[in-house]
Amino acid sequence: MKTSNTTHQKGFTLVEIAIVLVIIGLLLGGVLKGQELIANAKVKSAQQEVQAFSAAIYSYVDKTGYLPGDNPNETNNAGDGDGTIDNGERQPLFQHLKDQGLISGDYDGSTYAKHAWGGDIIIDEDTQISGLTAMYNNLPRDVAEQLDLKMDDGDSATGDVQINGGAANYSDTDTQNDVLIKVY
Repeated sequence: MKTSNTTHQKGFTLVEIAIVLVIIGLLLGGVLKGQELIANAKVKSAQQEVQAFSAAIYSYVDKTGYLPGDNPNETNNAGDGDGTIDNGERQPLFQHLKDQGLISGDYDGSTYAKHAWGGDIIIDEDTQISGLTAMYNNLPRDVAEQLDLKMDDGDSATGDVQINGGAANYSDTDTQNDVLIKVY
């Protein structure tokens, strides 16, 4: 009987390693694509939210003759009826819209609406954009840019959507951008 001096080394072949790398690449690609889809859905949701606020404000004005928050006839948090949303009328605005059945949410006259990235949505008069604007506080830069592209002209300083009040040098940091969007 012959004995063999050859030893069998155990390990992975180049083909096996390549297959594993391809599988890892496909998994990473799927995860990244999924994250992109979620981010795009959030932007689309914010766009629809702005349109819903706009429609609610127009309906409220048609129904009552006053801007929400500014209505002196509201039993809770009555406004002064001067045709503008003043500082003390920003938060009651959401409660007035809710009380008329135009939006849903838990508003008690002292809270703002929140957007998908956790910041406040403040609706008031703005000097940069004539009329009522919804200010989305503390948005990531890429989200701010996407909203401007989808809803306006893509220029942060012009139109009905402006980033940081039209500032040309808006922030590169994650959550330092305020987006103004005309709603009325």
